[in-house]
Amino acid sequence: MAKPDPDTGRKERSRTIRWVVTIFLVTIVVSGVISLISDEVMENSGMAVAFLILLTIVMVGIIFDIIGVAVTSADEKPFHSMAARKVPGAKESIKLLRNAERVSSICNDVVGDICGVVSGSASATIAVQVMQYFTFSTKQVIPLAMSAMVAGLTVGGKAIGKTFAVHSCTNIVYGVGKLLYWIHHPSELFHKDR
Repeated sequence: MAKPDPDTGRKERSRTIRWVVTIFLVTIVVSGVISLISDEVMENSGMAVAFLILLTIVMVGIIFDIIGVAVTSADEKPFHSMAARKVPGAKESIKLLRNAERVSSICNDVVGDICGVVSGSASATIAVQVMQYFTFSTKQVIPLAMSAMVAGLTVGGKAIGKTFAVHSCTNIVYGVGKLLYWIHHPSELFHKDR
């Protein structure tokens, strides 16, 4: 039985620490920027637009959760034959699957948590707008109702999304791989042979 190489272990720990620090800093910056932008937009928009922004934020969180679950559930084998036939998106799909831990962390934790925080502050902004238009005997009802609605939409949407992600993981990963391919090769969108 071969002994584990101490240098390999150190390199792996170093990579993990760099990844954690990077993801920590990126989350802080992205969360702050998105919160600032959404707060500014929501305060200067009507209630209908504010609800639309809130629903969009919740949907983005659900979609990224679906991608994160699909990447951890999918098998790499179907993509190898696709890559051998040079199918657009197959190589990108393989890269996603080989980095499933990081992709899942970004999709489920970073984007999911940012969407959770931003949707919470967005629901608070909408609650303030609702209280300006209507008079309520107990003002605590509106923020509680908004928080409960956002939590219900998020949890319910993610529950449905997880089931869909597990059963359609290959198609979802391939769809994301194809999207990444077109982002990196936009000129090939117009080639008829593709």
